[in-house]
Formats: sequence, structure tokens, C-alpha cells
Amino acid sequence: MKNQKGFSLIELLIVVVIIGIIAAIAIPNLLAARRSANEGSAISAMRTLHGAQMTYASTYGNGNYAGTAATTGDTAALSQLGTPGLVDSVLSTATKSGYNFVGGRAASSSSTPATFFFSAVPATSSGITQTGARRFGIATDGVLMADPTAANLGTQFTATTVASATPLSN
Repeated sequence: MKNQKGFSLIELLIVVVIIGIIAAIAIPNLLAARRSANEGSAISAMRTLHGAQMTYASTYGNGNYAGTAATTGDTAALSQLGTPGLVDSVLSTATKSGYNFVGGRAASSSSTPATFFFSAVPATSSGITQTGARRFGIATDGVLMADPTAANLGTQFTATTVASATPLSN
């Protein structure tokens, strides 16, 4: 029995405990990195949507923007921007990288110019599978707005609330 080779049960248990400790440290960091990447993608998508709306108004919309004329958002603007290829096919479905997108517009009149807004909220706003920690909005002026209030994470911005939100600051 003096030539017995292999690991003892205690040695294997120590290795399993060490792997468990490393996993307990790494998994929360991995989830935080995923949320951060989703937020970065949402910010980029909002900037893309703003540029696409400007292009749509000058090229296809005869001065008006894509979407439904309403103060609350829907997905019509996203599909209208996707049809001529102003946004990619994934973003035109209104869901990308763990965020749900909506948009709306106000048509121009003799006294006011046309306006638009977009909003993005995390698809999952709480729990371990949370896809983001902030909601985002952008309007005609191009200023990206952010709201980290947990109570608002599941609520899309409207034309009114995006105008009164806090500008994004990293």
C-alpha cells in the first residue's frame, strides 16, 4: 500500500472548495460586465436611431419623422426605419442586447417643427438576470438622457418625460 497513487478525498474537496470560491467571486463580475455591455449597446443604438431619424426626415419623410404621431412610444418608427435600411434588422424588431426600444413623433404644423423621441428600457429590470441598470431616452435635440431609478426601469420614456430627464453622464 505504500505505492498507492492518486488524490485523497480531502485533497479533492479542497480543490472543489477553491473552485467554488473563485466562481462565487467571478460570476457577479461577469453579470455586471454583461449589464454594462448591454447598456453600451443601448446607448449606441439610441445614437443610431437619432441619426436614422434625421436621415429619414430629409430623405423619405418630407420633413416629418418615422413613427406614429403620439406622445407615448410604439415600435412603428423602428420598423419604418428598418424598411429602407436606416437601422439594422435586429434593431428594427425593437429588441436588441437585452433592451426594448420604442419611439414616437409629433408631426410638424405651421407653428411648430416636427419632433421625435426614442426610449430604451431593460428587457429584464430586476433580479440576477437583469439586463441593464438604467433606462435611456433621446429626442430631436440629440441629447441622450438616462434614468437609473429602479422604480422606472420597466417604464418607457414618453415625449414629455424624455425632455425632463437627466442628461447621460458616465
